[in-house]
Amino acid sequence: MSSNVETPPTEEIKNSFSSVLREAFVGTTRDFTKGPILPALIILAIPMILEMSMEALFAIVDTFFVAKLGAEPVAVVGFTESVLALVYAVAIGLSIGGTATVARRFGEQDLDGAARTATHVVYLGLIVSVVMGAAGLIFAPDILRFLGAEPSVVELGTPFARIMFGTNVVIVFLFLLNGVFRGAGDAAIALRVLIIANGLNIILDPLFIFGVWIFPEWGVTGAAVATVIGRAVGVTYAFWALFLRKNGRLEVRAEHWRFDPKLIVSLIKISGTAVLQFLIATLSWSGLVIILAPFGTVALAGYQIGLRVIIFVLLPAVGLANAAATLVGQNLGAGQPERAERSVWLAGALNAGLLGLAGLFFVIFPDLVVSVFTTDPQVSTYASDCLRIVGYGYAFYGLGMVMESSFNGAGDTWTPTYLNFFVFWMFEIPLAYVLANHFGYGPQGVFWSMTLAFSMLAVVSALLFKRGKWKLKEV
Repeated sequence: MSSNVETPPTEEIKNSFSSVLREAFVGTTRDFTKGPILPALIILAIPMILEMSMEALFAIVDTFFVAKLGAEPVAVVGFTESVLALVYAVAIGLSIGGTATVARRFGEQDLDGAARTATHVVYLGLIVSVVMGAAGLIFAPDILRFLGAEPSVVELGTPFARIMFGTNVVIVFLFLLNGVFRGAGDAAIALRVLIIANGLNIILDPLFIFGVWIFPEWGVTGAAVATVIGRAVGVTYAFWALFLRKNGRLEVRAEHWRFDPKLIVSLIKISGTAVLQFLIATLSWSGLVIILAPFGTVALAGYQIGLRVIIFVLLPAVGLANAAATLVGQNLGAGQPERAERSVWLAGALNAGLLGLAGLFFVIFPDLVVSVFTTDPQVSTYASDCLRIVGYGYAFYGLGMVMESSFNGAGDTWTPTYLNFFVFWMFEIPLAYVLANHFGYGPQGVFWSMTLAFSMLAVVSALLFKRGKWKLKEV
């Protein structure tokens, strides 16, 4: 195998809108370290945006069908998803190490090094998922009780939770293998993996939940079975595309599976910090819940609705941020830090613009969005306040998330970890408490703390990015 990334001759690379769009969905052999930056960003971003949107569909589809069974099954899904958020944080953190290392090797045109990284990402994923799966299987009912589930919900939800926790390997590998594809610049494959997984989940959910045709009627447990099957088939396709396909951007051979302790340690150093980074950010949402709790169930319900909408709209923006991270890794590997920096500023401007428009819509029409989720006037008031106030900071968050992802793409996972800790835990949560309780803003004070935290994250991360120390990071 050649040690160089095969790319078509320059005259064959077209940058028309139709050509770029086709490459985004079908795949590309383009070298992302050369040529115009905007087409490269679009080719990577479109499938990544759709990929992140589809990742959000799993819980939405499960909730949609399970809601027809009553309140308790919905509570089961909600409690379990709140814990799975930690699994997602671990999976995303692990995938960052794979993406950053594969992208750097690709930029260096070291395809053997990229292939070895892919195999060792598998080793790391197996170790982590087995540990989490064992804990989930054993302690599933205890976890539900700890979260405050009533005895009837614990009894109903234990099989669902055990299936979801025990098979977390499919969640971990869905993120890990797609992270490898993203690092190699093969975002179209990652999108296909999610299309397969989501398509099967949508088909199988009603069959296993309601016992349609020859399928057993398993209720809420059936939702877990359908989701796991969908994800497992998607992961199987990803394994085939990465390790068995011979015409992809990355070719893995038998010798690449030879265990290398140094490579595992390197991945753990990058990924371990990234896992901490996402856990810090994820758990900060729970910290805000504790501050909101004294204001009553209605305020909490409004916050939960607002938060669901906020996160759903943020996920596509994560796709654009991931595209910037891939360009950073590959261009640093190619010895082109200035091109990497230009890619980030362009992605940041686009993300800030797109999320700014979404935020403007939330500011002007919050009631319209909230009416889709609830008709309770009190809950609607709090949910609308949440969307409107957070909407003011959306453009800032669009810029900040690109900056943080770009640090990760360079392998500098400590900088965004420090940022998340200080912005969310040392600034946002204390500010939320003070505004809500000492200045009389109540729940609105919590919402304002989120907006101000988003804005601070963007400003501080942009200043640190401008300093350029990330350009010197070795991976």
